Amino acid sequence: MSDGPVLAVFAHPDDAEITAGGTIAKWCAAGRTVHLLVLTNGDRGSSDASVDPAELAETRERETVAAAEVLGVRETRVLGVRDGELENSPQVRRDVVSAIRELRPSTLVSCDPTAWFLDDRYVNHADHRTAGEIAVDSIFPGAGNPHFFPEHLVQGLRAHQVTDLWLGLTNEPNHLEDVTGHLETKLAALAKHESQVAGGMLGYFEEWIPKEAEEAGSRIGVRHAESFRRLDLS
Repeated sequence: MSDGPVLAVFAHPDDAEITAGGTIAKWCAAGRTVHLLVLTNGDRGSSDASVDPAELAETRERETVAAAEVLGVRETRVLGVRDGELENSPQVRRDVVSAIRELRPSTLVSCDPTAWFLDDRYVNHADHRTAGEIAVDSIFPGAGNPHFFPEHLVQGLRAHQVTDLWLGLTNEPNHLEDVTGHLETKLAALAKHESQVAGGMLGYFEEWIPKEAEEAGSRIGVRHAESFRRLDLS
């Protein structure tokens, strides 16, 4: 398993915690350098019509930084794309490719872009799928090919090949990561997203997340695990 830097690329401010919080906490505790790139500002993350989207975006960025600190993430960046409007465009890929070439991660973690529906009861958010598409396309063909976004070369950013790809929120997991001992950190980080877990939602997560982690863990003989579709791109 790689021990180099990690780049986590997710759509919304709380996606990293929900999808891979235990794994990210485990990597950080083991001394790996983890960076988080959030592609949207989460300005529509409320069903309350009286909430001002611009103010919510500011709140969610603060929450993102606070949650990432709990996990042990080295650096957090949030792009300004509006919630629900994420597109796999050259402009967004340019930003992700730039981050890959700058930070030079060996591992990238995101969402599985093929998962339209989850558990026959949940329509996966379009931003989740699109974030996965962007992440995958930014790896190949993208960051490793100097003919994509050659302006980066002028900025001193050389082509870089990510060799280890982890995709969460997947219907086709081929890897279960033992996160025993790190679930409390995941939940503590999620609790920092106060705008999202108010009104009893934290209690729901505190019930659902351990249950899901226990079910995954039982498949590999550990207490808690997270599920991924993992690709070896070496």
